[in-house]
Amino acid sequence: MNTDPRDIIDREPMSGLQIFAVGICIFLNALDGFDVLAITFAAPGIAEDWGLGADAIGIVLLTGLAGMAAGSLFLAPLADRFGRRAAILGSLVTMGVGMLLSATAMDIITMSVYRVITGLGIGAMLASINAMAAEYSNAKRRDFAVSLMTIGYPVGGVLGGSVAVVLLQHYSWHSVFVFGGLVTLAIIPLVLLFLPESIEFLSHSKGAAALDKINKILRRMKHQPADHIAEPHAEEARAGFKELFATGQRNKTLALAFSYFLHITTFYYVLGWVPYIVTELGFDKAVGTSVSVWVNIGGIIGGSILGWVATFFGMRKLVIGIMLATAAAVIAFGQVTPQIELLKLVGFILGCFVFGGVVGLYALIAKNFPTKLRASGTGFVIGMGRGGSLISPALTGYLFALGMDRGGVAIIMAMGSIIAAVALIFAKQLQDDVQAEK
Repeated sequence: MNTDPRDIIDREPMSGLQIFAVGICIFLNALDGFDVLAITFAAPGIAEDWGLGADAIGIVLLTGLAGMAAGSLFLAPLADRFGRRAAILGSLVTMGVGMLLSATAMDIITMSVYRVITGLGIGAMLASINAMAAEYSNAKRRDFAVSLMTIGYPVGGVLGGSVAVVLLQHYSWHSVFVFGGLVTLAIIPLVLLFLPESIEFLSHSKGAAALDKINKILRRMKHQPADHIAEPHAEEARAGFKELFATGQRNKTLALAFSYFLHITTFYYVLGWVPYIVTELGFDKAVGTSVSVWVNIGGIIGGSILGWVATFFGMRKLVIGIMLATAAAVIAFGQVTPQIELLKLVGFILGCFVFGGVVGLYALIAKNFPTKLRASGTGFVIGMGRGGSLISPALTGYLFALGMDRGGVAIIMAMGSIIAAVALIFAKQLQDDVQAEK
């Protein structure tokens, strides 16, 4: 029987090693979630030590996001050239060093530089783990695996926030970065031991040596060995960054980038401004933080449910509905009566939908780029989306500065998800069925 390794991965039940590999990707995304939010946990202490205002802290926040955008756009494509595993290891080193350097920063300039370094690693990491989670899953469970990987981010926010609270009760803000840096570097041996290179990536190599590497991994997975490597499709054989915009791929790339950019503007409005909105209603900062935690818990549960449902239905239509529900929930949060339990409930529902939209987009990204473009395509879409993460805080702050109330601001910021949903309605060229990869 002639067997190609990619066919084996697609059709066979997932082995323990495959499940563990996806689990590592989930953990790595949780680590990303902590590293991204570390500066927000440390910000009050930094502002107090250095005598900084909100505008200066905002600059530091933006530099980290800018680093993530640059990493997604310019470093992520290296995973298509040198391998997912190598890119992940390089990203971990960059993130860990950036976090430890952040603990040594003495002023806003050095902190901004170190946050850019950290952001470069995070941006490159996101594209690589998205590709790895997709490529180590079989066709039936691929959407579910990518969805679980994506919800690692709010898991990192919840757990990381809890750890940061304990650290800041006993130590200075420096401890947050030291903890994040050490944990990041400590993961490297785990990746070396238990995260093999992607078989899909290796399948684009030629010769007996490549087949031997693939079969060693297949044996570790308890699968039958392959006897040949099928020739890649023509569009994959000539793959390069410019092929993201080649005929047949261009519309998919632009539709995904446009939708991700718009939904992320709404996403970061929720992620960054919920605590502020709650405190402006007259509650203390602890209540604002607790509502934000419930948003993240909603994200974990909503993302998990979406991943399971997506194994039965097409992802594009699900994402359209979720984005419209996100907009409704954002508007509802802007109008809800200021009662703590009600704010937590609406925040939880909001988290289910706004994170669910991101989860669904990641799954669409994974299935709409061929193997040799998957990391490059993911990096491009995420990098463009980071533009939304940069615009969202500034636009929200400007709207509040104009004197708009939370209800009016919520309506405007909800438009990002609405327009993103409309874009996906017309993007019928996107692969949408659960067996699209086959």
